[in-house]
Amino acid sequence: MPSQQLVVLGITWFLVFLFSTTLHEAGHALAALKLGDPTAYQGGQVTLSPLPHVRREPFGMLLVPLISFVLSKGGWMMGWASAPYDPIWAHRHPRRAAIMALAGPAGNLLLVLVAAVAVRVGVALGAYQPLPYVSFDAIVGARGPGFAAGTIAPLSILFTLNLILFVFNLLPVPPLDGSAAVGIFLTDEAGRRYHQFLRQPMFSMLGILAAWYLFGPIFQPINSLAVQLLYAGY
Repeated sequence: MPSQQLVVLGITWFLVFLFSTTLHEAGHALAALKLGDPTAYQGGQVTLSPLPHVRREPFGMLLVPLISFVLSKGGWMMGWASAPYDPIWAHRHPRRAAIMALAGPAGNLLLVLVAAVAVRVGVALGAYQPLPYVSFDAIVGARGPGFAAGTIAPLSILFTLNLILFVFNLLPVPPLDGSAAVGIFLTDEAGRRYHQFLRQPMFSMLGILAAWYLFGPIFQPINSLAVQLLYAGY
């Protein structure tokens, strides 16, 4: 890939990553505020501006995404962000904490659906066309040069990256959102015991290792199904 094209693709990945992670964390922060924990709100994170989120996690939102893009030779970008919350509030209200945990991935799922609708509308209008093979930055093709061709990469990355964030964060292992979301199915007392269990640092380290090995086999069929649904009827 020519260097100029790689730079443009990197900027596209980075902007979509910033927006997607910002919406994810803003979802956590807003849900917590509505459910009685103003911690993230007081930190300025109930916002779609990436600046408060970057200030909290500059390494995960700036350095790691750029480094991962370079190391993957333009193949993908990864990183992380976080929103603060009151652990005492979460311990007292495990179901509320579970809803807060689900709010972040819900934001990512919303962006997947927005991207999917945009693709379907573009195909219906004749601007886009289905592809026999898809990639992270090309889930659909343009029928010709111009504006539609310029929207392929950002739209494709929006779809794929947010599907990755949605699935990855719902894995039920600490410290991912899916582990806290389990509390929505428990009684308050069982939820408190479960929450106390999750706070052990050792389980977070084991959880990250488990997520690393589990994600690929879990995501591949989900991604294939999502693309099939995207192209349903074509």
